[in-house]
Amino acid sequence: MPPLIDVRDLHYRYDDGTVALDGVDFQLFSGETVAVFGANGSGKTTFVLHLNGLLTGRGSVTIAGIPVCRETLVEVRQKVGLIFQDSDNQLFMPTVLEDVAFGPLNLGLTREEAAMRATQALEQVGMLQAAAKAPYHLSAGEKKRVAIAGILSMRPEILVLDEPTTFLDPPGQASFLQLLDTLPQAKILVTHDVEIARAMAHRAVFFDKGRIIGEGPVDQVVARFQWDRSALTRAR
Repeated sequence: MPPLIDVRDLHYRYDDGTVALDGVDFQLFSGETVAVFGANGSGKTTFVLHLNGLLTGRGSVTIAGIPVCRETLVEVRQKVGLIFQDSDNQLFMPTVLEDVAFGPLNLGLTREEAAMRATQALEQVGMLQAAAKAPYHLSAGEKKRVAIAGILSMRPEILVLDEPTTFLDPPGQASFLQLLDTLPQAKILVTHDVEIARAMAHRAVFFDKGRIIGEGPVDQVVARFQWDRSALTRAR
């Protein structure tokens, strides 16, 4: 079975000269959830921003057989849904329904079709009752669910979640993880939380200085590294 995501020898350098990615190889297969570990600044977020073309480096990124390039961005972004750490970065329309329908409208669907997709996505995440509310009136957990609904309305094959439980209290985290567990898409989970990775992921990769320096089953990767407050650091 070919991978849904196939990244080969990916390099990226920021304008100030900082090397963020230094030869990354990565694959994601259908039905998988992969945890992405690493200290702040190790390249995790830079990596996932390449998966739907928000950044473009040297090397190759292929999504469901489609090379990521300027000409394929619309198609690629339908296949890869990126959920940001702060849901406020994704919610900007006057009502929840309008927010979730925004993506389908930009695909060229009619207002009726976009509203139908938005309604279905909100029902899927348990937020249909909030359709007429303003997003800023929602709790952190509700905002996270609406952000997910906005992605689901695009019907992606892959979900990329950057620190998805940030700003959520323990009950909110548990509820949100239960929701993620019901979603059939393959997932990449960028996280500092070992327990969340253990609960959700089939395997893990570990970033350090722009490279993947460890990969395998979650417990195996965790055993090779030490947990140090908010970051995983290389075990001595």
